Amino acid sequence: MLLVVAVVSLLFAPHLSRGAEAQSGEYSFEAPRVVLDGVPFTVEAEGPDGDASLRVGGEEYEASFSDGAATFEDVVVSGGGEVSMSLLAGGGEEISEQTTRSIPGWLSILPPVIAIGVALLTRQVIPALFLGIWAGAAMVYGLSFGALWSGLLDVLGVYVLEALSPPDGDTGHASIIVFTLMIGGMVGIISRNGGTKGVVNRIVGFASNPRRGQLTTGTLGVAIFFDDYANSLVVGNTMRPITDRLRISREKLAYIVDSTAAPVATIALITTWIGFQVGLIGDAIGSIEGFGQSAYSVFLSSIPYSFYPMLAILFVFAVAITGRDFGPMRAAEERARTEGKVMRDGASVDPEAAGDDETRHKEGVPERAYNALIPIGVLIGGAMAGLYVTGSGDNIRDIIGSADSFSALVWASLLSVLAAAILSVGQRILTLGEVVDAWYSGLRSMLLVLIILVMAWSLSNVTDVLRTGDFLVSVLGESLSPALLPALIFLVAAATAFSTGTSWGTMGILVPLTVPLAWAIMGANGLANADGYYLMYASVASVLAGAVWGDHCSPISDTTIISSMASGCDHIDHVRTQIPYALFVGGVAILLGLLPVGFGVPWWIVLPVAAVASVGGLYVMGKKVSDPVYGSRPERSSAKEPMTPA
Repeated sequence: MLLVVAVVSLLFAPHLSRGAEAQSGEYSFEAPRVVLDGVPFTVEAEGPDGDASLRVGGEEYEASFSDGAATFEDVVVSGGGEVSMSLLAGGGEEISEQTTRSIPGWLSILPPVIAIGVALLTRQVIPALFLGIWAGAAMVYGLSFGALWSGLLDVLGVYVLEALSPPDGDTGHASIIVFTLMIGGMVGIISRNGGTKGVVNRIVGFASNPRRGQLTTGTLGVAIFFDDYANSLVVGNTMRPITDRLRISREKLAYIVDSTAAPVATIALITTWIGFQVGLIGDAIGSIEGFGQSAYSVFLSSIPYSFYPMLAILFVFAVAITGRDFGPMRAAEERARTEGKVMRDGASVDPEAAGDDETRHKEGVPERAYNALIPIGVLIGGAMAGLYVTGSGDNIRDIIGSADSFSALVWASLLSVLAAAILSVGQRILTLGEVVDAWYSGLRSMLLVLIILVMAWSLSNVTDVLRTGDFLVSVLGESLSPALLPALIFLVAAATAFSTGTSWGTMGILVPLTVPLAWAIMGANGLANADGYYLMYASVASVLAGAVWGDHCSPISDTTIISSMASGCDHIDHVRTQIPYALFVGGVAILLGLLPVGFGVPWWIVLPVAAVASVGGLYVMGKKVSDPVYGSRPERSSAKEPMTPA
């Protein structure tokens, strides 16, 4: 029995004692868990205003006092291992003493590097994030086998718990989780009650020839903006028989579906993505002193700098309107129009994979568009009203910037679910039990998203403890040109998302690193003020948009795979035909979007120029597809019925 107690004590003792705050009399302070060799840091002490100093490694630092708190700035430790820190009174009397651990600065970047590397190798983001958290948690205890065990226990016992319930009592993370679950539930209800199908029916009647068919598909993709999975599954399954009849290749259908899913969801005001993105942004800006905007306000301000998603959507409609294509896509369209083969010979398509029961409406229910439009309207209107009620200021920007965005989103999501439920039960479309089942199905579809989000928050906590941002700032803060920052962030995010196949995982890894880095570079170049906030917005947008670009090109991306499945397209054919379009638009976004913005050109000048260049490039590289059936009468719906596609 004594042996068991001894073993348990050895294994768990670090967790029972860690974090205790040393104090004596009226003064108290808590040493950082980890400091970096040669990298300045700050120590806070509580006590009455007066004369006090901090002794670290033989050096003494004087305090600045404010409202009962003493701040010791630019404290530096040289060397590694255990470091003693002593709080001294005015006469040199030692008040309290604590120890911290000093590690080389380069070790602090290992957790995110491990997360990225494992994700690249395994193409699995959850194990990658877990290993990154574990590695960082172990470093807090030093480099030993015992530290590996202690760090493993801390993955859940400290960092995940702090992500779910931060020590400061902030409910922002919980609000994001509730909002994400509720909006997923709302999507489940309006899909089941026929509302989403009703919206589809209102749009598809316009499709009477290939040009209109592509425009209809793109419009439907934009209309179902609230979730990328629902978008791909609904639009692909709905439009496939229509585009087949119009001799539009499955490759083109999959491209349109894919290009109006994630690109739309990442910039629309209220989607299943917003909670995730706002949560990451809020966590990243929370540690920045002097930056007073809310997370939702930063997200809204970043949208004009999201060049790739906006240009990708524009390019879809440009291709549809002009009838021009280039590369493998043009060959696929020529085959479909001239031979009636919407798929190439030998294409591999699973006929059972294109459906998803959770997105299908209940058989026999009326397909009324307002059953979807009203809950979505309540969601958007409720969020705007919540921001207005909780905010203050003389203009809309100030009101939104100071508003409690988390409360507004939670209120709006609750009201939207209630609206969808009342409409479903009130019209006797669904029973109360069926509403609950549909809500639960939608909620369940968000579980994987929430796991990634919580683990991303946990990795962010680890990097905060290890002061990863401080190390990057010390290395790059004064050497990296702010003009190149947005483009470089965009490329790193794209490469990570392409290799891992997940835009969400990429955002979770990179947002906590890039936001403090951007702020430090802004400070080093005199841009850490309202006049330089554009660089922060562009940096945030570069992570989000770059992740979408890489995910859009990746053959292992979940949205790319779902788009192929829902469209009934051979997956490799979809990737092969889509990549040239995505690469062209991404190149325009970098060269004519992010680089000029980095040099200070306003987005409202850059965006129109990039849009014109995108369309102009289509005219230069693309050619019209031969169409023996509709070619001479593109606008007439009375054209002869085409042959049945192969």
